[in-house]
Amino acid sequence: MDAWVVARPGPITSRPLERTRLPVPSPGPGEVLVEVEACAVCRTDLHLAEGDLPPRRPGTVPGHEVVGRVAASGPDTVRLAPGTRVGVAWLRSTCGRCRYCRRGAENLCPASTYTGWDVDGGYAGYLTAPEDYVYPLPEDPPAEKLAPLLCAGIIGYRALLRCDLPAGGRLGIYGFGASAHLTAQIAIAQGATVHVLTRSAGARELAMTLGAASAGGAADAPPEPLDAAILFAPAGELVPVALAALDRGGTLAVAGIHLSDIPALDYRRHLFQERTLRSVTANTRADGRAYLELATAHPPRVATVAYPFDAADRALDDLAAGRVEGAAVLVR
Repeated sequence: MDAWVVARPGPITSRPLERTRLPVPSPGPGEVLVEVEACAVCRTDLHLAEGDLPPRRPGTVPGHEVVGRVAASGPDTVRLAPGTRVGVAWLRSTCGRCRYCRRGAENLCPASTYTGWDVDGGYAGYLTAPEDYVYPLPEDPPAEKLAPLLCAGIIGYRALLRCDLPAGGRLGIYGFGASAHLTAQIAIAQGATVHVLTRSAGARELAMTLGAASAGGAADAPPEPLDAAILFAPAGELVPVALAALDRGGTLAVAGIHLSDIPALDYRRHLFQERTLRSVTANTRADGRAYLELATAHPPRVATVAYPFDAADRALDDLAAGRVEGAAVLVR
């Protein structure tokens, strides 16, 4: 099968992604083989390619927002028949036994593994995944529109939970890419007032069309104090900016897996009056199921830019340069 691998992590201009031929993998016990229809391009893939996220193994196939169909089942699979349309997401496995798994926080499992990092992902014709970590998907929506839900949607949903936005509250969203534009729609539908702060003029226009109350530059002050904020941009310098924009008792959730260095914080300006700074680490399967049920019942508007499978390197290059409004998706 054709596949893209991270051959030599480095700046995207050095072309770290390399096209190659690999054997079609065989599903092991409890696994299914999935034929890929589409795979969205996540900023995490970019961090992996550039070495911000050190590869766990050489020649990894990136991609963890996969829509496809079960092509074959390994031993001991009981749930997903061949032909079933499914989604494969970032969280690939957990131990199920540690203190975190037992208390429902499997996203913190020290033995967790991840699609497109620990094992080969969706920048290929096929991939394998444990049946217990695969999500059944509806038949009708185009694969291009479903793929971003598998990470951008799920992680945005968890970030929204982590920021403790009160009912009818004022939410600031910093950065407005794939995950942010889906998260904003959930918050608006739930009655929040959303203010978007991002460097991209095109993203600001998209935010306003989706119902944001305002859209300004990334370092601008929002027009009113915020009850909660989510930082999607991987820019540590925005942490004090977002904290300063919070009202008393507000919470900032940092949604990315990688963040540049955070400048020194001033306690009185940034943290006093019970402001809270939180990170977001992966997601649980319960998060995934809850978000996908919500998205099926109330389909979001998913802004996508489709790329042929042959252009995976160009898609990452465009993402790095800020030329993608919404989500880039590789379509086979």
